[in-house]
Amino acid sequence: MRRFKHNHPPGGLRLGGQRGSNSRAYSSCFLKAMLNDFTIKRRRFLGLAAGIGASASIGRVGWASANDEVRIALIGAGGRGGGLAKAAGKVNGVKIVAVTDPDEKRGGSLAEKLQAKYHKDLRSVLDDPNVDAVIIATCNHWHCLAAMWAIDAGKDVYVEKPLGHSQWEGRQVCAAAERAGAVVQLGTQQRSDPIQMQAREFLHDQKTLGEIQYVIAKRLGVRGTIGKRSSPLSPPGDVDYDLWLGPAQDIPMYRNSFHYDWHWNFNTGSGEMGNWGVHILDDVRNVAYQDSVTTPTRVSAAGGRLVWGDAGTTPNVHAVLFETETFPTFMALSNLPQSTEGKAKSWQVDAGLPVQGSGSGYVVVCEGGYYAGQRGSGKAVDADGKTIRSFKVNGIDTVAMHIENFVNAVRTRDTGSLNAPIENGHHSTGWCNLGNVAVQAAGASSLTMEQLQSTTDVAAWPRLLSDFGSALQGLGSDASQLQIGPTLTHDPATERFVGSNAESGNSFLKREYRKGFEVTEVALQTS
Repeated sequence: MRRFKHNHPPGGLRLGGQRGSNSRAYSSCFLKAMLNDFTIKRRRFLGLAAGIGASASIGRVGWASANDEVRIALIGAGGRGGGLAKAAGKVNGVKIVAVTDPDEKRGGSLAEKLQAKYHKDLRSVLDDPNVDAVIIATCNHWHCLAAMWAIDAGKDVYVEKPLGHSQWEGRQVCAAAERAGAVVQLGTQQRSDPIQMQAREFLHDQKTLGEIQYVIAKRLGVRGTIGKRSSPLSPPGDVDYDLWLGPAQDIPMYRNSFHYDWHWNFNTGSGEMGNWGVHILDDVRNVAYQDSVTTPTRVSAAGGRLVWGDAGTTPNVHAVLFETETFPTFMALSNLPQSTEGKAKSWQVDAGLPVQGSGSGYVVVCEGGYYAGQRGSGKAVDADGKTIRSFKVNGIDTVAMHIENFVNAVRTRDTGSLNAPIENGHHSTGWCNLGNVAVQAAGASSLTMEQLQSTTDVAAWPRLLSDFGSALQGLGSDASQLQIGPTLTHDPATERFVGSNAESGNSFLKREYRKGFEVTEVALQTS
């Protein structure tokens, strides 16, 4: 008998049974998240700050005296899986009892290292009554289905970002978690870093810098070519390829490396927007919007895979305008270097701002200055460029803290204590999914560069696009090679595109699944 039981609905309703109503699946998750958000986050921050002030060691905040051991199965034995296993090892009362991966070599090796049982097929650990919860660190295309299967099996779930390949997928996980009473956390570990709440309170409660005008979010990090073979790549012999593919389509791979570079193909990955973009835009939603904005109301974008001529299909250059009911966010993403000669340095994109900020971070532009945030630190700068406050907490492991927060909720069954509850993680993933769709939907109704530049009256947007053009010229390319999609209007309530060009966007909201790996529809979306 499991130590930690879910409160399943009467009759043992499971994912394969009746479907909940659309209104219940949508409104209940949303209302609970919005009503509890501010009090929960303030309480959570105070608890974290107190624990960190006393000691940086893991397992000392909130549940150190608990005696029950939480038994976890690690699903995915790649680099991220190994890192999460190491972080989980720092949390008191947690034991990795199983490792599952379709790559027998990688999975078996990590299982041996952790003194855990190895399974090739994740379904075998989901049937194990000695497993209380799972950590999902698979390839992106498996995140949704693995989470759904785990919830259906009565497990609690810590799932890596991005939550889903589309907004439809993410919504199914949210509805399944609510219906099963499961504890489900997204792996956006910066939500467990206390500086996020410090920055949020500085901007919104103290208002030292005045009202927020807009945000520049950036992920500027060099990634080389993934190559382009003349004949399809064969999967390694140790890999059960059918299981590895799961819900994705069985199409030829022409990249050079099997592992990791699946990120850069839309069949299995979400590109850099879904890789690093989720972290950065989740910070923006948290710190700048105070989680009051779920997803944007309008999205415009330009992007493409330029210069390398490789087998990737996701953009390595991507500029997105996210419009909301309050203020806009502009996303600048590039995996290209400044030059193809010498040491590779990432692009510099300032969009006319006097504050650069991190290449993997964001700048909140206010009436009287700027807040520049990034993973693990931040600083506030006044209008004259003088740093007036720095944000930094040393000696903490945010990944271990995030897992600790999840384990605590598993023990208490208090989903309101989660730092990254799945509904919130679904919305942050949504910004990235919508940014990708805005490029994928490029077609007959797409914008010209001039039209794209004039989609907002905020001067930073055309300046950002100009920065992109200059950087591409330095690589022997130019902005005319970018795909520019139509401006898409998005309804956060239905999570669908509406109005002009709606069909071109909605066609990307749900993928085709291979037989045996279908995602069950739990939350019905309205048209």
